[in-house]
Amino acid sequence: MYVCLCMGVCDREIREAINEGACSVSEVMECTGAGTRCGSCQPTIAQLVGDGDVASSSSPRRLAMAPVSSAA
Repeated sequence: MYVCLCMGVCDREIREAINEGACSVSEVMECTGAGTRCGSCQPTIAQLVGDGDVASSSSPRRLAMAPVSSAA
């Protein structure tokens, strides 16, 4: 499952970074690039890390998507 859509990072890549020693959200961000653009995935990264440095909610966060124009 993709955790960071901006950078195309999935949960598997984040878990690999954690298994290789990343132990905070900022370290996962540095290793994978996840969370470095809009930041909306940082609470999910924090849940995967088991870290409290970013406030996270128990329910998934939904982002409002802007319509894409079809003008060519």
